[in-house]
Amino acid sequence: MASMKDISAICGVSIATVSKALNDQSDVGEETKERIKQVAKELGYFPNASARALKTKRTYNLGVLFVDEAQSGLTHDYFANVLNSFKKVAEEQGYDITFISTGKEGENRMSYLERCRYRGFDGVVIACVDFDNPEVEELVKSDIPLVTIDHSFYGRAAVISDNVTGMKELLSYIVKQGHKKIAYIHGADSAVTKNRLSSFFKTAEELGITVPDTYIKEAAYRNTKAAGEATKELLELPEPPTCILYPDDFSCFGGMNIIRERGLSIPEDISVAGYDGLRIGRHIEPKLTTFWQNTDAIGEEAAKKLIALIERPKTTIIEQVIIGGGVYEGKTVKKL
Repeated sequence: MASMKDISAICGVSIATVSKALNDQSDVGEETKERIKQVAKELGYFPNASARALKTKRTYNLGVLFVDEAQSGLTHDYFANVLNSFKKVAEEQGYDITFISTGKEGENRMSYLERCRYRGFDGVVIACVDFDNPEVEELVKSDIPLVTIDHSFYGRAAVISDNVTGMKELLSYIVKQGHKKIAYIHGADSAVTKNRLSSFFKTAEELGITVPDTYIKEAAYRNTKAAGEATKELLELPEPPTCILYPDDFSCFGGMNIIRERGLSIPEDISVAGYDGLRIGRHIEPKLTTFWQNTDAIGEEAAKKLIALIERPKTTIIEQVIIGGGVYEGKTVKKL
């Protein structure tokens, strides 16, 4: 296996110069740096991760804690897109990512924090977990650099989709289309749900829309069956709504199936709208009206913020970064 000594011999420079060049330090000339990198590539040289960790006090490995209640893993469209963007930026900055697991139940099971210590993560991003879980609280309260996605926690840095403005813009669009009987099937209790629900009621009030209690239902995110059951209940009301909002696009598909089973047409007989902006929603007929969340920007900002906390801890501000999106009008909300 090639070493820095081999590279220094071929290039006629010191081992220290080789090390500086391979680490892109500014006190080595660009021509020399390029020559050293080219020789390293030709020799198949790769830095020893253990040696680099001892020298830099970093492993260049980021932990990802992602456990959603539906156990959907990376089939969860929204978070899959967010984490893909996170991964891309992290890798561009020389970091690897590893998903955090506690291992099997039993004596050797580790807590989230213990696993992070064991793996030596430089930092951690947390997305879609039960933030009331004591193990999550333990990790968030630790000294490990950390960023949360869609949840602000214990003064930690957070990157959050603008759910308040998102719901306001989506509901405003629906009302502009002439709808006044609007139902909302919201997700299970979480910071995201609370923000969207509060924004829904506040916007409705501002627009002069009355929302009866019977128009508000709950269904877990991405649960098409629960969304379908809630849709049945809404359709059976003496005065059913003219439009139903769903917690996410995936759940909306479950509601649309029930509507069609009842022999109703979308949007001629009843309108629907999702939330997230999944690509598949643009490839069905009619195209789904939804609020598009900027998953690329959310993942990118989370990676940049986490790496900044690791590399520049004294100057990086702990803040909540809000990422906007926009209404995708689609064709599932009828103009009355």
